Order: sequence, then C-alpha cells, then structure tokens
Amino acid sequence: MRNYRFPAFCLLLLPVLLHAQTSPAQPSAAIPSSTAGTFELNTAWKCQAIGKVQASPEKLSQPGFSTTGWLPATVPGTVLTTLINNHLAPDPFYGLNNKQIPDIYTTGRDRYTYWFVRDFKQTAGKDQQVWLDFRGVNYSCDVWLNGHRLNDQTHHGMYLRQSYNITAFLSPKGENRLAVIVYPPDPVGNPNGGQGGDGEIARNVAHQYVAGWDWIQPIPDRNTGIWDKVTITTTGAVRIRNPHVVTEVPGVRYPDDAHQAPVYIHISAEIQNTAPTPIRGELHFSINNRWISQNVTLAPYSTTEVALPVQTVSNPRLWWPNGYGPQNLYHDSIAFAVEDTSIIVESSKKLYRDLDIAPLDFGVRQITTTWNATTHSRETFVNGQPIFIKGGNWIISDELLRFSPERYDAEIRFHRDMNLNLIRVWGGALTERPEFYDACDRYGLLVFQDFWNSGDCNGRWEDPMKKEDQWTRRNYPDDHRLFITSAADQIKLIRNHPSLAFWCGGNEITPPEDIFRALKDSLIPRLDGTRTFFDFSNSDSMSFNNLGGNGDGPYGIQNIATFWGTRTFPFNSEVGSLGIGDYESLQRFIPKEDLVPPVYNGRQRHGEGTDNAVWSYHKYIAYDSSVYAYGPIKDLKDFAEKAQLVNYDQYRALMEGFSAHMWDWYTGAIIWKTQNPWTAMRGQMYDYYLDPNACLYGLHCGSEPLHIMYDPVTGMTMIANNTFRTHRDLMMQVIVTDMTGKTRTLTQQFYEIGPTTVKNYLPIGRGIDHLRSKEGLFLTLRLLNTDKQIVSDNLYWLPDSTGAYSGLQHLAPAVLVVEAHKTATQPTPAVTGSVRPAARITVTLRNPAGSPLAFFNRVSLVDPATGQRLLPVFYSDNYVSVLPGESKTITLDYTPKPGVTPQVSVNGWNVPEKFYDVR
Repeated sequence: MRNYRFPAFCLLLLPVLLHAQTSPAQPSAAIPSSTAGTFELNTAWKCQAIGKVQASPEKLSQPGFSTTGWLPATVPGTVLTTLINNHLAPDPFYGLNNKQIPDIYTTGRDRYTYWFVRDFKQTAGKDQQVWLDFRGVNYSCDVWLNGHRLNDQTHHGMYLRQSYNITAFLSPKGENRLAVIVYPPDPVGNPNGGQGGDGEIARNVAHQYVAGWDWIQPIPDRNTGIWDKVTITTTGAVRIRNPHVVTEVPGVRYPDDAHQAPVYIHISAEIQNTAPTPIRGELHFSINNRWISQNVTLAPYSTTEVALPVQTVSNPRLWWPNGYGPQNLYHDSIAFAVEDTSIIVESSKKLYRDLDIAPLDFGVRQITTTWNATTHSRETFVNGQPIFIKGGNWIISDELLRFSPERYDAEIRFHRDMNLNLIRVWGGALTERPEFYDACDRYGLLVFQDFWNSGDCNGRWEDPMKKEDQWTRRNYPDDHRLFITSAADQIKLIRNHPSLAFWCGGNEITPPEDIFRALKDSLIPRLDGTRTFFDFSNSDSMSFNNLGGNGDGPYGIQNIATFWGTRTFPFNSEVGSLGIGDYESLQRFIPKEDLVPPVYNGRQRHGEGTDNAVWSYHKYIAYDSSVYAYGPIKDLKDFAEKAQLVNYDQYRALMEGFSAHMWDWYTGAIIWKTQNPWTAMRGQMYDYYLDPNACLYGLHCGSEPLHIMYDPVTGMTMIANNTFRTHRDLMMQVIVTDMTGKTRTLTQQFYEIGPTTVKNYLPIGRGIDHLRSKEGLFLTLRLLNTDKQIVSDNLYWLPDSTGAYSGLQHLAPAVLVVEAHKTATQPTPAVTGSVRPAARITVTLRNPAGSPLAFFNRVSLVDPATGQRLLPVFYSDNYVSVLPGESKTITLDYTPKPGVTPQVSVNGWNVPEKFYDVR
C-alpha cells in the first residue's frame, strides 16, 4: 500500500493529486491533511528460543525489557536462516550438512519455537490510523505490542495475512516494542523418506515439501518463522484494501496492430472505515487521462466493497505472453478522498481530506480456454489468439524462503530465456509472492497456480510410508475453514497480475469436497471470476487421460525418438527430470573427496548409479548409458561435460516433439521441473546459485517461436510457427558437416508457414542416415528471411549407425577467434529501485574457414582474480557451435561487481578453455 501526505494549505484539483497527467477541468477540489506512508520492518530484529525466555509476554514486549544475549534475527526469514546467519547451524546446501542439523521431529517443537522482537519509532497524529501487517508467518503466532496482546486468539496458517490497527497501543513518546512468538506446524511430520515424509505435515495449511520429497531433503525447522514481509502503514480514517481490476478484451487481437479496438476495465476495492461515524467520500481511478469516480457513504466501523463504473479504453496497450508480443503494463492508482463537511463551499464543489491511495498495477489482456475436441484437452487463448503452452514446473525460489525481488527477477528471466510461456507453481509449496508475479508480468510468463494439496500427502495412493490411511489423509488438512479463509485471502493478494492465468485445486488431487466446492463454486467465481479453475493438475477436465496410469510423466531420461513418436497425455503437467550442472556447479556443494563420477553397470535396473552418500543425498537421477555414448568417462569433469550434451539434446527434443504434434496430439506440455530450491541434482535448467546448464539452452532452441527442426522418427524437416502471422518466402537450408569440417548444403528451398501451426516439409532421413552411419554427422537446419537474415538456426549432432558418437571422440581441435566488447547501450535494470546498473557485453566467436566445426562452446563471464564465474549472467545463447568460416555473436547481461573487471571464458568440446579481456 502506497499512501501520500499532501500539505494542508495546498488547494489542488483532486485529479492532479491522483495522477500526473490529468485534465484540469474537474469539478472537485481537495485539501488532504493526513500523514501517510508504509515502511517495512526488515532489519534490527532479535530472537530467542522459548526455553530461554522466562519473562511474561506483557513484560518482554515493553520497550525497556533487556534483550541482551538474544540473537540478531533474520526477518523475513525462518528460525533456521537465523541460526545459519549466526553460525549456529552449517550451510544445509553443502555436502551432508543438513543431516547434522537436529530435526524438529526428533527434538520436539520447542527447539524451534522462538520469540522475535523489534523496536520501532512511531506515533499517531490527529486523524491518523497506524496498521501493523504481516504477509506470512509459519505456522502459528501471538503478537504483542507495548505490553498488549493484539490477537484475541492465536493466529494459525502459513499463508493467511494478518492486519492489526495498533493506533491505540502506540507509545505517546514513539518508542515501541513489537514481540511475536512463532510456533512451528503441528504436527511437524516424520521425515521418513516418503513424499512429504509420513504425510502428517499436510494436516497443516502450509507447504508440504518441508518433510522431504524425492527431489529435496527435509527442512529441519519446517521453515518456522516470520517468513514474509512485516510492514507499518499510516492512513487516515479510511483505508483501501484489496483493489481488484478485471480487463475485457473482446475479439481476436494481433500484437502488431497499430490501432487496437476498445477494451473494458472493471475496478473495485474494499473500503474500510475505522471511524465511529459515517464517512462520505469518492473513490477515483484514471487511465489514459480519463477519470471515473463513485460517491460512497461508509457506515461506521465497516468495510464496504465499492465498484466503479466500467471504463472503456480506446487503443489500449495489450499484454501478451512471452514469444507472442510485448508485456505492456499500466502503473496507476486508485484513491479514496474523504469529503470534508466542516467547510461550506459552492454547491457544485466539494472539499476533501484524508486521501488514501493504493497502487494498481495491471496488464490489459483476456485469458480464456476451450475444449479441444481433437486433443481432448484444454486449449488456451490470450486476447482471442491460441497459445500453445510451453511451460516449466516451479517449486519455490529457495527452500528456506530467502526471497528477494532480484532473485525472482533472475529466475523468471531465465524462464523467459528458455522461450517458455508458462510456469506452474506446484501444489506442495505455496501461493507465490507478489514479487514473483511482478517478474512474470515483466517477462510474459503465464502462471498456473496450484492450491496446497498433493496426491502423495492427501491420500491419492496407498503408501506404506504414511502414518495414516488413505481415507484419513483424504480429509487433510485438519482445519478446513482455515484453508478456505486462507485461499480467499491469497486470491485477493495476487488476482490483479496479468500473468496469473489458471487456478488449480491441487497437485494430482483435489482438496476435500467441501474445500473443493468452496474454491470452484464460490471463491474463484466471486473473488476472481475470470480465470479457468482446473480441478487438479492432471484432471480429465484439463487433460483427458485415455492412456491409463497417473496422467503425467514420464520422468527421467528418454530416448530422443520417444518425444517425437510416442503419444503421451494431451496437456501434460509434468514431464522430464534430468538436469545435472557442469563441474564448476558441482564443486559449489560437493566436498572434494566426493567429486567422483557415477558408475555405469548395464545389469543394474537403471544401468547407472552411485553409492556415494553425497550424490544420493542430493537426489542424483541416473543418466543411464546416455553419457557413455560419447566415450569412456575419464573423471567427474568429463562426465559432467558429456552430461551437458545429453541435457541439451533431451530438452530440445522434448519441446520439439510436443511442438511437432501441436493441436493434433497436444495443447501444451509443462516440464518437470525447471528449477531447484536447493542443491539437488535433477530437474533444473540452472543451479541454485543461478548458473545455467545446457538444459536451458536446449529449451531456448527447441522452444523458439519460429523454429525449424528435424524429426528423427520420420526423417522430415518441420517448421513450428507459434506466431499469429503467416511467414512467407522463408529460405530453408539443409547443411551437413562431417568430422573434418567439410561442409555442404544439401538443399535450399523457399517455403511458407501459416500462423500457430506446425508442418512437414522435406524428407531427408534416408540420406542423413547414410551420411551419419560411419562416425556421425552435424546437421544444420536454417530459416532465412528475405533480408537473408537467419531467423532460426538449429544444429544437431547425430550418432553413427550403432548409436555412438564415435566421430566426436576424435574431433580435431578448433581455434576460435574471440572478441569481447562492452556495448554502448546498456540494459535497464528490471527491478525498480535497483542501486546497481546493469551492463552488457557482446562476444563474437569466429571459426576460420578450413577448420573443424567448433563444437558445443560454453561462454562464461568470470572474475579474473578467482577464475570463478560471475552469477547471475544472462546469455542470449550458449553451448553454441560454429561452422567453419562462420561466426556467432552472444550478448551477456549482468550486474557489475564493485572492483571486478570481468573476463570472458570460452571452452568447448574441441576448443580448449581460454580467457579474454573485455574491450
């Protein structure tokens, strides 16, 4: 909530107060008079374990009570993050450290039950109200201020926001003490190795992964703490809460249309009157210099929902998903001005005071779905246009809830760079934070938001690891009313974000019937009313399962041909799973003695595995024989480099295979998964430290909006066009390169491709199979436009007739000529208020004519003093190959590190690593 103070002596037109660009011809004038503002309590907290606190809450919440010996506390944060930051617990992401931290199931809940205190200065002036707001506490808490308890009953629920009017409890001298006792979930669950442990964690209205999953270890304190923002807000007698914006975009739109037809905007908000008397005033909103307002009379001590007249907006700037158009956003405000009846003015004029303003950021778009009778799944439309869903599953940014706008921005930007257009927020975690949605709004990632259920914990399957039977678990959580109340609150929190596309009842299961009916029949229609609600993440109403099984997957490595030739679920919500990082990534969290490669044994069930405790603890998933097709494994560095080839190939093929059957087999696919909230060794396009691996760039290639590709099953070249326009006069080139670097163009022909479709073109399989049979082959497919610019460039490395990459094993070295330059135009920081500017470097790789192909080159930005990569860095492409006589240019965006002049590192399959200065 942003609020503003205006000098009482200024007689201004009300619209001028509300918006910088307004017409002066308005009938109302205002004399605002109250101070206003919001500040966050995110520093100077202290905490102490309950067992070490003998004083009463009334006493310790007094400003004079001594906190000598208390720990500096991390807020927002958890008990465990505070212990880590005070060096009282080791880094749980490194090696086996997490096992050394006592688990709450063994120690009991008191071990992680803590008092948190914060002193702050605040008084309330005349006609002012002061509010204390919590955006998230896990799990239960009692709140005290200056010796007074603020909540009549203990607050429960990880997600449910809290708001307290603390005006009456503030110290007249302005010296205040806030004290909060935070209790862990109850029960905490037994982390016995099951999905969600023994399942009892799901009896709470909270995240379930903290008891452990097959991709994460248990969180010892179950993330107990004040984990989200705490703010103090000052208002007048009236406060705007939960503003709501709905945009209607009729018809079929095109992002490149210069003049858009009108759209319709619906605005409403909850207006709270804290006064003992009725209050008259006006609610106002403006867009494109047009004003709408509504006269309101508020009853004493009431909250009233007020709707403004529908606003028609001509030639709007529309919001589109990534790959389809720009992400235009409107940054406006909604304001309520209290009528001052103590001053008599002309009958046509009104004077106002106590102006309360709430920001209203939104995008103009309309998202709908229909049933595709061919695929038997839901098909998504944005602004009337069909969107083929290319998505990734998201768990959480950090398992310990260490969130920041900058980290959210980096992670969502990586998803943008993967050329994805959707992120699914998995149901065993949380309702993502507004800062996550801000980043998705900026980068055009639609969001599929699950509610907090999972088939594993909530009883879909019989599971011997669970404490209670399926019938009992099917009724989790214990407090259904709390779940419903929390859901209503979270819907209001995030519903204005244009990126939010779908609500979902849960992961692989619906919630209990009364919760399900409340969500589907009441809360979503009443509090949102615009978005599709999926019963659960792989429900038949979303993706009809006529193949049997669970309705999602498969997980793990697949034969490349499987993605193309084997039909799976029509809107698959989980498919994939590989994603080990390279050697430098592994070194960050694996002790030196454990930096050993897995061992392959074809007689084992999965062919490959490891007995190493660290690898097993960090959830390594087997690559089976895939890496060994590239030759014998020398050491872990060699293994990890070959794994990157598999990573790239797997995820390019996954998205190409689904795209090849756009609208006949599939309406979309969502990868399981694209990121890790800790140092796991599976299902990630970048590691926890924000270092991308080859998975990201395989997806970047295979998911591009206009894409040429090769079907290994049919031997056909294909074009997938995800744009809304026909592309004509595209020159298709088919180029082959052997292991010596000899390159020739097999054919080049002009073609066209219609909008949002995929099409077969040239049957080249028989010839390609012949050329690759002896030692493999490089196959390059390209599309050029009429300006002879490459608009799609896709290089495959194909195995020999035995499935081995024998030619790569004796590929001669290539010598790249590398130039790195700072660009004159630097990128704008994406996160508002960023104190450090972004910078851009352009790197050009040239491979001289007559050389072998320079294969699979990783470009990195490094600190020359340490040789370590700077993170995060956003590469326009990576793991690139350069044909003889050609060049590739890559841009690198990053945030400069004080005192560091970076170098560029380049190393490839047949290109030894070298470092280059940036000119």
